Amino acid sequence: SRAAGSVVPCRSAVTGHRASCSHYTRDQSRETDSLSRLFGSVETTAKRVSVGPAHCSEALPSLTNSDIMFVKIHAPWDTLCKYAEQMNIRMPFRKKCYFTDWKKKTMGSRFQLRFRQLKSWLPRNPMKLDKEALPDLEETDCYTAPFSRARMHHFTINNRETFFSNSTRSRIVHHVLQRTKYEDGKSKMGINRLLGNSTYEAAFPPHEGSYKSRHPIKTHGAQNHRHLLYERWARWGIWYKYQPLDLIRRYFGEKIGLYFAWLGWYTGMLIPAALVGLFVFLYGLFTMDSSQVSKEICEANTTIMCPMCEGNCSSWTLSDSCVYAKVTHLFDNGGTVFFAIFMAIWATVFLEFWKRRRAELTYDWDLIDWEEEEEELRPQFEAKYSRKERVNPISGKPEPFQPFTDKLSRLMVSVSGIFFMISLVLTAVFAVVVFRLIAMEKFASFQWEFVKKNWQFATSGTGVCINFMIIMSLNVVYEKVAYLLTNLEHPRTESEWENSFALKMFLFQFVNLNSSTFYIAFFLGRFAGRPGDYNKLFNRWRMEECHPSGCLIDLCLQMGVIMVLKQIWNNFMELRKPKMLLQNWWSRRKMKRAGEQNNSKEQLPQWDRDWNLQPMNAHGLVDEYLEMVLQFGFTTIFVAAFPLAPLLALLNNIIEIRLDAYKFVSQWRRPMPARATDIGIWHGVLEGIGVVAVITNAFVIAITSDYIPRFVYAFKYGPCVDKGYRHEKLFHHLVFGIKTFIAHMIPDMPKDLCDRMRREKYLMQEMVYEAELEHLQKERKKNGKRYHHEWP
Repeated sequence: SRAAGSVVPCRSAVTGHRASCSHYTRDQSRETDSLSRLFGSVETTAKRVSVGPAHCSEALPSLTNSDIMFVKIHAPWDTLCKYAEQMNIRMPFRKKCYFTDWKKKTMGSRFQLRFRQLKSWLPRNPMKLDKEALPDLEETDCYTAPFSRARMHHFTINNRETFFSNSTRSRIVHHVLQRTKYEDGKSKMGINRLLGNSTYEAAFPPHEGSYKSRHPIKTHGAQNHRHLLYERWARWGIWYKYQPLDLIRRYFGEKIGLYFAWLGWYTGMLIPAALVGLFVFLYGLFTMDSSQVSKEICEANTTIMCPMCEGNCSSWTLSDSCVYAKVTHLFDNGGTVFFAIFMAIWATVFLEFWKRRRAELTYDWDLIDWEEEEEELRPQFEAKYSRKERVNPISGKPEPFQPFTDKLSRLMVSVSGIFFMISLVLTAVFAVVVFRLIAMEKFASFQWEFVKKNWQFATSGTGVCINFMIIMSLNVVYEKVAYLLTNLEHPRTESEWENSFALKMFLFQFVNLNSSTFYIAFFLGRFAGRPGDYNKLFNRWRMEECHPSGCLIDLCLQMGVIMVLKQIWNNFMELRKPKMLLQNWWSRRKMKRAGEQNNSKEQLPQWDRDWNLQPMNAHGLVDEYLEMVLQFGFTTIFVAAFPLAPLLALLNNIIEIRLDAYKFVSQWRRPMPARATDIGIWHGVLEGIGVVAVITNAFVIAITSDYIPRFVYAFKYGPCVDKGYRHEKLFHHLVFGIKTFIAHMIPDMPKDLCDRMRREKYLMQEMVYEAELEHLQKERKKNGKRYHHEWP
């Protein structure tokens, strides 16, 4: 029988004071002495509990499952202060004096009064949250400095219970448990090792309380931060509101806070892209009947076209595809080139301004001077290479070491596996191509006149649906293969494992999603041949041709169906998995029974409630970022063929933000707070997608779209092929030049922020001197000693 556990800020049931607790479940018949050493090593002043020789642990049975035993670890004030100093945690020092304060004094009160009057007349921004709806966060209004017990009088400690935030308490306790030995031996250290060998079932910080209340939050206020987050962030009714990023960061940590900040920034930047894309689509809709190409195709009643197959297929007139030609004009019109250029510039502006936004957040969240500390080795890495050691150049301690030859051989096997899976994707694309060729002949000779007349739509539609099913099936395989290959490499730390896994998942899914799209964009109709000399696959099926109005409508249909279906499927599966439904139902049933036995559902402790929640995805935020990055690729790479892509992405992301918020607040156990200064490897992936988007859209305009041939035809300006390639090169060089210029002109950090940082350093030196001077003068006065008015 095993039990589960966590690292949490909670109210100690033993001492009666607020403490930072760690809840871990334990195999009751295994390694008792070793575990007691681990728990007993944390310094504490709390009341002892009789659980072996442990001095800060408390064992409690689960009220919903008799096989579960929770072990709580207490970390009181002295312990928190000690390790906050060791971990160099920055804490509130003095109230901020902004750099612009001196400017306000010189601008005059008359101007300020008029500005305030004008602002009061303007309607309130409905997207902003009311200030009274959120609690005041001390650290957002104060300068911070690395915590020091020797200079504790410098810090703003109004209340010891709230000085260290809940996420900070969890980080401190987890830091201690990660670095404590539980048995004699070099590798017998840390809670991660115990989780890896299944001594413990789980570790998680319990939530602060219930996320719902019987009383309205407007009249009775929030019960806790979790309740506040649910009411002001995770509810669907406030989908149009800005996110409370400071509160998200305070509750879940900086890493998750940065994810939601990036997701919100990306969603906001999609608004202008969606509006321009919608304008291009409406332009095509209003000019559809006046298009010269559509007119000529619709009026070509006497133009006889060759049969699409041999045998039962009959010839057809060009006017039969009138509707197809008009629909093509919706997406392939005069605004296509403009929108492609706009989106290429938009991608650059999005990334450059995100750097500025990230800089502001890292400043506000005290991450400017934070450097990622040396990570713990993964238990799997230690177990594999425990016999080979070398001295760590940073810590100076011996640690397991992976030889270069072993690392290279494993990397080669992993790369081979990646290429094998990519070849599997290409095989699947070839199978879809064969299916399209077969379907084309069948639909062209169909007995039903409606299908026979619209064989192009029938072929493209069924081909896209088959391709979508293959994509979703291969995604399941890719996740397992990526997990296997990443473990085969034996990454040294968790961040290395996460980056390696994320890169593999991106490569697999990017190729899986876009390979068929690349085929339609650049290869469909290029090998059809000519009447009397058609090229055939396996000497049996005629190669597929593009419609007389162009191939862009096939590309548009491919993108539209896959993008819509994939987003609907992802949102459905995130919360509606059969396994999750069954587990949640069973958990609620057990909790209801336990509540009936205790005469009150509220008597169930929080750790029992959280144990019955679902754990966060084992891959962390990889799946969340991956979904959005792939969507960014769809929004930018082939946007010339589908101008509605940004609008669909915007609508999806509005749902995605609240869906992810709902999961984090109500459906998942509280994840371990972690610090981060950026979105990691995903920023480089986004920049790579931006470069690919420029090249791809240039070729779509030059090869797939019929914009250039129509342009040449309309103005009678030279041969189509030569001029087409000139336009492609012009587009390529023009957009790359603009992208480079924008990236160079937009600094990564706002000038105002640079000035504030420099002024803060200056003021901090003055404040430290003044605080130390004031403290020493008080001490001398208290001791009856004379002191100078300037020097202590």
